[in-house]
Amino acid sequence: MSKTSINVVVNGQSTSLEIPSRRLLSDLIRDDLHLTGTKRGCETGVCGACTVLLDGEAVKSCLMLARQAHGREITTVEGLADGEALHPLQTAFMEHGGLQCGYCTPGFLMTACALLNDNPNPTEEQVREGLNGNLCRCTGYVGIVKSILIAGEKIRGI
Repeated sequence: MSKTSINVVVNGQSTSLEIPSRRLLSDLIRDDLHLTGTKRGCETGVCGACTVLLDGEAVKSCLMLARQAHGREITTVEGLADGEALHPLQTAFMEHGGLQCGYCTPGFLMTACALLNDNPNPTEEQVREGLNGNLCRCTGYVGIVKSILIAGEKIRGI
């Protein structure tokens, strides 16, 4: 099995790894780095549970080889909080029904983070459109959308 050396910054920490060349980014995150907030869901890119930020852009880590992240910055759901202080998205999801079983939540949080970074004042329609690559089987999306809109207000200081 061929190996590849990569250097990545994960949640602000630089790390160098030697990995199998065909290792998926989702497997690197969960199995090698032990950051289990990133979930394995469909493993075909449909559900969005594996979404992380790569250089600030939302990507489905199950569709990407880890070596493609060489020299880049990865943010997982574990990297959203600032120490003990939760990110406004995390707080809003807890306070406004944006989660239920929680399995899909990390992917929604990361997708929403990228969405709010690009557009800190989205409309409900823009939020719904921005979430079209994430699936939830529990909440019906009402709480998720509301949570993102409220988090946007908090981020903007309203």
